[in-house]
Amino acid sequence: MTSRRSGNWLTVAEFCQEIGISRSTWDDWRAKERAPRCIRLPNGSLRIKRVDFEKWVQELEDNAA
Repeated sequence: MTSRRSGNWLTVAEFCQEIGISRSTWDDWRAKERAPRCIRLPNGSLRIKRVDFEKWVQELEDNAA
């Protein structure tokens, strides 16, 4: 699900909703450097590029094979 508002970017909430995890799981993955690459905006919120999300999923699939 790509949000019309963010286009090629996902918020953390959109990411969590898309893959079906809680925010606390995201925070845990991020602390353990298991989450996809993201950027911090000047207001402190995080965004994940759609292409980085897709690359992250591909790497998970490759590691599962």
